Amino acid sequence: MEEFIYGKNAVREALSADEEINKIFVQKDARVSGLTELVNAAIDKKIVVSKVDKRKLDDITEGGNHQGIVAMISPYKYLEVEDLVAGVAHPLLMILDSVQDPHNLGAILRTAYAAGVDGVIIPKRRSASVNGTVVKASGGYALKIPIARVTNLAKTIDYLKDKNIFIAGADAEGKSSLFTSDFKGSMALVVGNEGEGLTRLVREKCDFLIAIPMKNAVDSLNVSVAASLMIYEALRQRG
Repeated sequence: MEEFIYGKNAVREALSADEEINKIFVQKDARVSGLTELVNAAIDKKIVVSKVDKRKLDDITEGGNHQGIVAMISPYKYLEVEDLVAGVAHPLLMILDSVQDPHNLGAILRTAYAAGVDGVIIPKRRSASVNGTVVKASGGYALKIPIARVTNLAKTIDYLKDKNIFIAGADAEGKSSLFTSDFKGSMALVVGNEGEGLTRLVREKCDFLIAIPMKNAVDSLNVSVAASLMIYEALRQRG
């Protein structure tokens, strides 16, 4: 089944990433800067471009902010976990334990790409998958960062540990502070579900749990914010 991605940035990144685009729909008489550039790039790649009414794009995107352009792509091709660490001396990975909101997933993928994270791992169950909403929320960068989808996160963590990759989970009850933890070696950072945090088994598998310092009493941070703080602290330490 084809997927649809929409918005100028998402389509631009799909074109530059050589994503398999089957067709592009462009709104007739749209007065949106940059559309002509994207249409010409699509034509150069021999992609069929169809001009349609705004109503059709609204229907395809279910009212999303499509900016006058939608691309039909083949289903996202996930990698294997082995692909994420192959040939990387000291990998920095992100594990998302049941992140279900596609906007959160997209935001995390965008940050991970910007910071040079080597790959992201998500579970097949109880998790958002890479779709048009995620690609849009990521600004298209979901199509550029390596992503693996696995059946069993706990077994995946065991595999990573066998590769001498330390596992650090974000948890409000963590004994280590974000700013005193060491992220310089091979590392996988783990964040949990928006409402429930880390699942029990994943929490138990973590080598250490990290708390994000707060000056005022807040139940928890948005998962994409927590992920961003962890990623950029790791980036700061690793240079």
